[in-house]
Amino acid sequence: MSDSSLYDRDFYAWANEQAALLRAGKLAAADIAHIAEEIESMGKTEKRELVSRLTVLLLHLLKWRFQPLLQGASWRTTIRNQRLDITDHLADNPSLKAHLPEAMTRAYRKAIGEASLETGLPETTFPTTCPWTFEQIMDTQFWPEAESH
Repeated sequence: MSDSSLYDRDFYAWANEQAALLRAGKLAAADIAHIAEEIESMGKTEKRELVSRLTVLLLHLLKWRFQPLLQGASWRTTIRNQRLDITDHLADNPSLKAHLPEAMTRAYRKAIGEASLETGLPETTFPTTCPWTFEQIMDTQFWPEAESH
């Protein structure tokens, strides 16, 4: 069995050692428990990345809708880039598509808080649930209109 204390002392060295053991087919010597833990962690990281990118996209779409006088190239660029990055991320991790409803809910909840802080508007200004579908926010032609009062 591999020196599992290396896992705690020097993760990089441990990871390289485990990769070498796996490539050599020496499964009995590998630190299977920690390898499994790290693989699960990688999956969670990909899911968090999706929520993070959706949060940034939704934040900027909220600002676009609720602060129309401040719309500019920077927001447009961020929205465009997040759409591209989300598309790429889902292409690299297609099974994440099954988690889009949950990811959208989590991201929107975060986006409301951030939008409130960045705009100075109370959280109650924003709809309590996301007013747009995933397909809408990913549509390059979609730019939410400000509500007229």
